[in-house]
Amino acid sequence: MKRLGLAATTAMILFFTTSCNDDANTSTTGEDTTTTSTTSTSTATSNQMAEATLSGTKTDTTVNGTVQFTQQQDGQVKMMLDITVPTKANQSVAIHFHEHGDCGDMGNHAGGHWNPTNTNHGQWGQGSFHSGDIGNINLDGQGRAQKEITSNLWSIGGDASKDILNKTIVIHSGVDDYTSQPAGNSGNRIGCGVILRRG
Repeated sequence: MKRLGLAATTAMILFFTTSCNDDANTSTTGEDTTTTSTTSTSTATSNQMAEATLSGTKTDTTVNGTVQFTQQQDGQVKMMLDITVPTKANQSVAIHFHEHGDCGDMGNHAGGHWNPTNTNHGQWGQGSFHSGDIGNINLDGQGRAQKEITSNLWSIGGDASKDILNKTIVIHSGVDDYTSQPAGNSGNRIGCGVILRRG
């Protein structure tokens, strides 16, 4: 009788030990799934996109256009700008990123230049400049211009010092002199659009 009881006890111990091992294996499988999911998210991050749709801030000036941003595989962001300002045909206008995602009050709610690195205003790629100092764009006979920039100063989400989401792109009536602080004496705000995540 004692032997039968001992055998039953041993069998139960073996059963519970096997069950515990099965649970441990299930947990490991779950961890592997999480790792795979994290890798997939990282890959998706490189394909993120954002866009600003530009419109006029003044009734006497028509402004149309889009500014598209695409996160590249190397972490940089590519900007494709396409604008039309018919009343400024064959002239130049200044374009900057501004700090607030609000085009109200004829673009004034956009605030000052987006300057996360706290540097002086200047010309893009030369010396000291703001992260959104796109600068002057030459418009053709129809008032249209396109520009492409790829930069590691920007990101779509993530680090606040590079994140372009919910910033505004402002079109000015004049040209940037690249020296006047803090904004290059670029004239009135005639166009504006908020950078929003797309897709």
